[in-house]
Amino acid sequence: MSAAEKFEQLVSIMARLRAPGGCPWDREQTFDTIKPFLLEETYEVMAAIDARDWGELADELGDLLLQVVFFSQMAAEAGHFTIEEPIDAINAKLIRRHPHVFGEETADTGSQVLKRWAEIKAEEKKKKGLAPAGLLDSIPRVLPALVEAQHIASRAAGAGFDWPNIGEVLAKLDEERSEFEAVMAEGPQERIEDELGDLLFVIVNLARFVKVDPEQALRKTNAKFRKRFAHVEQGIAGRGKQFAETSIDEMEELWQEAKRQ
Repeated sequence: MSAAEKFEQLVSIMARLRAPGGCPWDREQTFDTIKPFLLEETYEVMAAIDARDWGELADELGDLLLQVVFFSQMAAEAGHFTIEEPIDAINAKLIRRHPHVFGEETADTGSQVLKRWAEIKAEEKKKKGLAPAGLLDSIPRVLPALVEAQHIASRAAGAGFDWPNIGEVLAKLDEERSEFEAVMAEGPQERIEDELGDLLFVIVNLARFVKVDPEQALRKTNAKFRKRFAHVEQGIAGRGKQFAETSIDEMEELWQEAKRQ
């Protein structure tokens, strides 16, 4: 079967599952009950990419595709739209927002493409009467804080509100670190939280300057920490001890051993 035929088969399977006499669980689901699965499947796709497990990635992308078909089937049943409409929408959007490919415009760099993409997006919203009052208003507030910070920083930088070079960002990082150290000594907790937030926001901007996704960088560090900590845990058990019986110096010795390995 062709890819189109296989996609049609997936749509038909989903319709059958939701139809009378289909699957009781699938028939019980609503837009709200399925939402958590959409997020879960997204993170599983990201985990497969991090692991460079291509077989697993193919499987997880299938699960993610199912979420699109599931939502579209429920929308069709409610008379909102059918699966054809999301497909038409993204096809038209990709052509419209790539005038350097499908039109007469030119773009030589990725930054030029992103700038034009944002301009076209703003024009689209204006035509629909959805133009936000402020430049940052269209950034969803429900995003994870780290992702929201990335979008805010990028949007502001695109408008010209940015440091001239990475040296200035590092200087700002030192400034915020000093402010954080000062407030730690005097409190209160609200001020400590506020200054820590400022410090994290500058780090997000630092990641932007060096073209690193801070979310992915932190995920990889988390994975690295898990692996090294597991070595420490195994080393303590191998010595017939528990954490409470092990000094920090012994733990550090095992940690350094994990780093060398």
